[in-house]
Amino acid sequence: MVFVLGTDEAGYGPNLGPLCIAASAWQLPEDAPVDSLYERLAAVVCSQVSKASDKLPIADSKALYKSGGTLEPLERGVLVALACLGRWPECWREIWAALDNAAVAQIDDLPWHDDFNEPLPLQTSSPAVAAGATLLATGCQAAAVTLMELQAAILFPAVFNQSVKKCDNKAEVLSLTTLQLARRVLEGLPPGRAVVCCDKHGGRTYYAGVLQHIFPDELVLARTETAALAVYDVKHQGRSIEFRFQPKGERHLATALASMTAKYLRELSMRPFNAFWQRHIPNLKPTAGYPTDARRFFDDIGDVRQRLTIASDLIWRCR
Repeated sequence: MVFVLGTDEAGYGPNLGPLCIAASAWQLPEDAPVDSLYERLAAVVCSQVSKASDKLPIADSKALYKSGGTLEPLERGVLVALACLGRWPECWREIWAALDNAAVAQIDDLPWHDDFNEPLPLQTSSPAVAAGATLLATGCQAAAVTLMELQAAILFPAVFNQSVKKCDNKAEVLSLTTLQLARRVLEGLPPGRAVVCCDKHGGRTYYAGVLQHIFPDELVLARTETAALAVYDVKHQGRSIEFRFQPKGERHLATALASMTAKYLRELSMRPFNAFWQRHIPNLKPTAGYPTDARRFFDDIGDVRQRLTIASDLIWRCR
């Protein structure tokens, strides 16, 4: 068997809200091409939303969700994947525990999460999730494919700021957090070689140093390092691992599901944040947290934030 992992992020650019990183892991037959998941699951999965098809859309989050639009395709795909793994979060707090239990402590430290626990799903339906899970499980069985894991690593602003201070730049935080998540997922899988497909991290071309940091006791071998593709080999706990970094990594299904998961969590995170400040400031326009609008929002809440003695470090990301 061979394991294929895909990783991606949402929230790298904003000044408000968390950085969300996700990873999905799939098992394929040993002789199967690692980029063949879409082909093998073509009977049940598609890469775009189509009202004429019952297939499950799994694609780059940007293809499935536009700001202000419906979350339904993202939500259905993520909840279907979790259902196939035997997890069925029924409320907002449960999905964080289902994907990154370490995020729960960060959530509990933020006042806008107090008493917030809206039910899930938000915009799809439980019957649609159940039907999708049956469809995906049946398709995976027919294709000799198994969804093995779906996990996330979430950095809310205070932890993000601490990490940037320690690393001195946010690109390093993204790479270290992504690869630490990949290692965590890999260590929970059965024996077998693995290929990890990552969307490129900003303008970074070379990853040997950050991989060596994540695997300090292993030899990291660079096979190719170009702007179009960087490939490295690592052996860890008896497992041969190939790491691939390339632009538009979401062309791979495993990375597409990670992209959807990260974006869905990011959107979920902004709901209590906006609701909290709108309760204190009537007619406050909500924000997605991206730079220009983030500054407007941060200025708008300034007086109330100071009155509530909420530290800016809990809200504003330094990079």
